[in-house]
Amino acid sequence: MTGAAEWRLRVEALDKTFTLHLQGGLRIPVLRGESLVVHAGECVALSGPSGAGKSTLLRCLAGTYGAGGGRILVRDPAGAVTDLAAADARTVAALRRNVIGYVSQFLRVIPRVPALDIVAEPMIARGMPKEAAREAAAVLMRRLNLPDRLHRLPPATFSGGEQQRVNLARGFGAGHPILLLDEPTASLDAGNRAVVIGLIAEAKARGAAIVGIFHDAEVRDAVADRHHPIRPLPDAA
Repeated sequence: MTGAAEWRLRVEALDKTFTLHLQGGLRIPVLRGESLVVHAGECVALSGPSGAGKSTLLRCLAGTYGAGGGRILVRDPAGAVTDLAAADARTVAALRRNVIGYVSQFLRVIPRVPALDIVAEPMIARGMPKEAAREAAAVLMRRLNLPDRLHRLPPATFSGGEQQRVNLARGFGAGHPILLLDEPTASLDAGNRAVVIGLIAEAKARGAAIVGIFHDAEVRDAVADRHHPIRPLPDAA
């Protein structure tokens, strides 16, 4: 990242509270006044103890959790800025299709859909021709040591590590300007961890703004430009 890089993601005074309706409306605050700025070409690692709210923050940034207060400003490559926290469902869907990529810990397995098509789908959604997307997906899957014999199989019966590699290929393949990573190497061996480190480095080099949770210290040290600590709230302990 250079000093002149523009910000891609800006979080301002973000609050998030969960309401447990089956427990009498019990309210559990998780994030309060959270702020963060991430620039193009930068990887920020979220740090903090388990339960502090790292995954909650990441899901707010992905638009899968609604915010209780504050702003999540997203700048697209054209320079347009949108407040994800206040956006309607259609705008959120468009941002997730075109701007924000998210690699969760677990693959959402789609019945009867081949792994190759699962990886190619975000590329096609961003405008790549179908056959070109399938070819690019195959190249990325091979890089992640997923052999060709698996490409046309639905990943429901894949191992946990194989499913995670499908998820990684799907997340990295579309080239989103913002990339959110939730423990991307949790189920991987050393060889595949090295591949992921390389993919993150390439994403940074093309200007992606990355926010991630990395419990693997070796991976975190290799990819993170800085840490952003998340501290548990006193009444969330």
